[in-house]
Amino acid sequence: MGELIQTDPHGFRIDWLTLIIAGLILFNGLPFLAPILMKIGWEGPGRGLYFVYGFFCHQMAQRSFFLFGPQGFQMYPLTSLPVDASGGNVELVLRQFLGSPDLGWKVAWSDRMVTMYLTPLLAAVVYAIARRRGAVSPLPLWAFLLLLLPMALDGGTHMISDLISGIGNGFRDSNAWLADLTGNLFPSSFYKGDSLGSFNSMMRLFSGLTFGIAVVWLLFPWLDTDLAVKTNEPAQL
Repeated sequence: MGELIQTDPHGFRIDWLTLIIAGLILFNGLPFLAPILMKIGWEGPGRGLYFVYGFFCHQMAQRSFFLFGPQGFQMYPLTSLPVDASGGNVELVLRQFLGSPDLGWKVAWSDRMVTMYLTPLLAAVVYAIARRRGAVSPLPLWAFLLLLLPMALDGGTHMISDLISGIGNGFRDSNAWLADLTGNLFPSSFYKGDSLGSFNSMMRLFSGLTFGIAVVWLLFPWLDTDLAVKTNEPAQL
């Protein structure tokens, strides 16, 4: 059975999974530190975190969580943000808007990224527990691809919608097709926009969740076996 912290004849050694879990804790925590730094007035370090995480995410404000707003934790529809969404650089404007004392400060990556990277952390902890109890088999390729499908469909249709009609004006912003499909069963806020609780928000969270599970359960068992072979140790499966 695999141990997270091990010793060997050459001395103390930390298991690879421990390092990954520690790295994921740091990687997931820093985007939430950015709005905290902005709130307490440490804008330099806060803006530095937004800049770094801008390489991993579009950071558009209408698809991001905000901390320290009127509700404490919330999202804002595009129409509620104090930005000019009529120009040609809408994505850049939404990316550059970090928040304000009245609205709060956005997390340094979007709602999809929150689940996309938090899920591997949680799945890694579950995997660490599961491999202590016996063999952990990797996902079959068909299951891996099936779990990636929500990300491909949701992300792909968002990209097409934004490219064709512009951010805030596409078929994934109104979701009129879904309203017709469901007979307008749900409130209009469910179909329109990106606010928390909307169809778009739920799909981004769900697709990030399935993506994280797919990656961990395909790669981690393989890593256990591969690293055990390279170090001439029993596989931690």
